[in-house]
Amino acid sequence: MASAKHGKKLRIMLIPFFATSHIGPHTDLAVRLAAARPDAVELTIAVTPANVSVVRAALQRHGASAVRSAVKIATYPFPAVEGLPPGVENLTTAAGDAWRVDAAAIDEALTRPAQEALIRELSPDAVFNDVHFFWNLIVANELGVPCVTFSVIGPFSTLAMHHLVRTIDGEDLIFTGFPGSEIRIPRAELPEFMRCPQKQDQFKPSWTSRSFGIAFNTFLDMEGQYYELYQCHGNAKHTYFVGPLSLPLPLPPVGATAGESSCISWLGSMPSCSVVYVCFGTYASISDDQLRELALGLEASRKPFLWVLRADGWVPPAGWEERVGKRGMLVRGWAPQTEILSHSSIGAFLTHCGSSSLLEAAAAGVPMLTWPLVFDQFIEERLVTDVLKIGERVWSGARSTRYEEQVTVPAEAVALAVARFLEPGGTGEAARVRARELAVKAHAAVAEGGSSHSDLCRLINDLIEAKEVAGGGDTIVAGGRW
Repeated sequence: MASAKHGKKLRIMLIPFFATSHIGPHTDLAVRLAAARPDAVELTIAVTPANVSVVRAALQRHGASAVRSAVKIATYPFPAVEGLPPGVENLTTAAGDAWRVDAAAIDEALTRPAQEALIRELSPDAVFNDVHFFWNLIVANELGVPCVTFSVIGPFSTLAMHHLVRTIDGEDLIFTGFPGSEIRIPRAELPEFMRCPQKQDQFKPSWTSRSFGIAFNTFLDMEGQYYELYQCHGNAKHTYFVGPLSLPLPLPPVGATAGESSCISWLGSMPSCSVVYVCFGTYASISDDQLRELALGLEASRKPFLWVLRADGWVPPAGWEERVGKRGMLVRGWAPQTEILSHSSIGAFLTHCGSSSLLEAAAAGVPMLTWPLVFDQFIEERLVTDVLKIGERVWSGARSTRYEEQVTVPAEAVALAVARFLEPGGTGEAARVRARELAVKAHAAVAEGGSSHSDLCRLINDLIEAKEVAGGGDTIVAGGRW
């Protein structure tokens, strides 16, 4: 096994994208790295000032431990953007200004200077970079240190978006080269950059092939059949499956926060596998008309529900809360999703199919009702429904990744999907069996000796060996010393 040369620890810097759905997994990865080899690594997460609280909240989930305290936070300034109020630096909290945050994040001229200055100032031994910030690979190469790409999107969606599609009849696309049965997707359900070729220069998958390697927040029993396929396409020198990162470490937890108690205590009053948990993530917008239909559909399903809503100013239909009564709970803002999903009363997760939410549900053994909204979520849905078979769609009518093309799903369709999926002996039963089997494998993967834990240790050892080689001046790769 490789060891840190002369007892000096490997200093790793992680640089996540400006969104909670990226900052959280990067923080979880830092904690996992520290837990795997506390004797060998030092971790620093680099974020803009307004995102420090997001890192701290993610660290808090891992309890008051030496591992958590081993992860440091460094800051760099958010770029000045015309029309963007000070302190708005996260897609999750930007509301109507989210597009400005996104545009600034992927603009090399705006974001690179501050990130590069921090990398050069702290001079880490390795950089873990979000897929959006391709320029940090260049910076790391110039400094002669390895750069690992960390992707919160799994290899299934990554391969589908960048390599394995061909047009069918001008409308549908088919994923080619995938194992198993044929997978099709309408053009309307593709990410915008795939629908508009002129936008493809915003996404540079070829950069990952020039990095030291790529780490995915997934595990072999979930997406292992795409491991070799990803390697065969020359996407990375090394591939590591290190998830699910959301699973808690085997450490004593801190006490529950006040924000957790109302949700969890309400769930405790419900029968096993009876509640549908509804949450559409932290980014995509949903119209007021659609929220109304969703509310009426949940009411008409006659099934218990816990609905986490992030829509400022929206008011339920008149009399809705009185009619629903104690059968439903509406939570505005943040909720402890991993704890909710692991509760025995949860019978299904109505989800937008964001990568992190999908993985958290799989790790908890909860089957899914899928309702994708944007970007790669329609592709991720295929992994749930067509490959893993741990869920089914809420709506089979016309759908689109573009907000202006989205059709309002009627309350009747919502009610039918929820009631049918949660009915004893209904369509959700077989999906639940498969989901629980997958959850057992997820926990085994991150346990000591499991596939993800082994990949995590292999990643650290590979980086330590690269550092030792660079120190000896023996190897030059892509303009940098590794």
